Formats: sequence, C-alpha cells, structure tokens
Amino acid sequence: MDKKTIRFKIKRQDGPDASPYWEEFEIPWAPKHNVVSSLMEIRRNPVNIQGERVRPVVWDSNCMEEVCGACTMLINGFPRQACSTLVDSLPQPIVLEPLTKFPVVRDLQVDREKMFQALLQVKAWVDIDGSWDIHEGGPRISQKDWQKTYEFARCMTCGCCMEVCPQFHPGSAFIGPAPLGQVHKTVHNPTGKLQAEERLHAIMGDGGITDCGNAQNCIQACPKDIPLTDAIADLGRKTTIQWLKDIFLT
Repeated sequence: MDKKTIRFKIKRQDGPDASPYWEEFEIPWAPKHNVVSSLMEIRRNPVNIQGERVRPVVWDSNCMEEVCGACTMLINGFPRQACSTLVDSLPQPIVLEPLTKFPVVRDLQVDREKMFQALLQVKAWVDIDGSWDIHEGGPRISQKDWQKTYEFARCMTCGCCMEVCPQFHPGSAFIGPAPLGQVHKTVHNPTGKLQAEERLHAIMGDGGITDCGNAQNCIQACPKDIPLTDAIADLGRKTTIQWLKDIFLT
C-alpha cells in the first residue's frame, strides 16, 4: 500500500440543525499515526483535497489512553475510540462519522447527554464507598464481588454499546446497555445492595430492562469486553424476583 499520504473522508455538519456533507482530506503519512493525531494534523492545515482552506474539523478527545471514551466515533462504519485506532491498521480512504444515536453538535462531536441522564435515572452509583468499607461495621468486599464489580467499573461511557443497540435510538425510551451494566455493578457492591430494590424499580418501568431485544450487539462492540449480556440476564432474574416480592409481600 502506498503510505506516502493518508486519505480521510469525513462526514461534517456545521451545527445541530445543519445538513451533513462529506469532505475529504489528505495528510502526509507518518509512522504510528492514530486517528486523533491525524485529525490534529488536519487541524494544523485544514485544506481539503480540492485545495480549499476550510473550517477545521471538530471532534472530542481527552485522555488519549482509551479511558475517557470522549473520542468515540464511527471509523470505517464501526464505533471505536479515535485515540487507540492506528491509521496503518485501516483501509483507505478512512471514513469518519459521528455516532448516529446521539445528536450531532458539530462534525464528529455528539451530545451524549441522554446516556448520562439514564445513569442518573437508575442511580448508577454507590452513595457510600471507599474507606467506609474497611471500617468496623461496614460491609467488606470479597475478592469474588470485587472482581465482578471491577469488570463493570471499566465502563468509560463511550457509547459504543449504545450505538450498536437496535432498541436504543432517538425515538426510543430504552435506557440502553451501558446504564444497565452500571445497575448490575451497584447491586453487586456490598454497599450498593442496601439500595438494590430502589435501583431495580428504576429499570422495571418504561424504557427499562424489558425493552432489551437481546440482540447481543453490545458485547461485540464494547472496547473493554464488559459482559453486558450477562449483566442484563442477571438483572432480568433480579427484577422478576422483585416483581414477585412487590405482589406478594406488599
């Protein structure tokens, strides 16, 4: 393959209400370029392949270590982190698009507020954690429980699982697999179990766990290999038990 240049085809949008359009760029090849460093190179000299100087491409990035999830976008049609995707591993032209399940702010930048609101809805946090757990009287975390919750603590709210979920889309009330994974994490935390009933009720209504269609796309797309389908199956059992308790014990 000719590595003298790297060619990009980028889906652009000047604002939330603007019409999208495609624009192509070419930059000199350099070793170990990732998508973010390539976008930085385009930003330094925003000239398209027609030789026109244009507005620099907008995207999000932060950690550059595949930890924050901010730079997630569609890269050759698949949701990935731009910081950890090496250019030499991709066929050209490299096609960059914003995630489709979230509103576009500008170019490759999207507003993932819906996902963050879903995390608030299901109370996906432990109210008291950390050093309190080691004090006398507080629940201790076993190695088994620690390992189980750590798998889900690796979630970086990147939105990859939401992007590939057929039930999660702008017209759907479904909260999506990422928030469900965090509910699973909190109800298995010894401290989080104290409010397990409240969290289970939060996913038992409209847009909750019963809206999952079991497509299992989420585990294919998750960059951290989080076992989301196992979590959803476990929550299905727990919410069924909670539903029976609500009927017969109240």
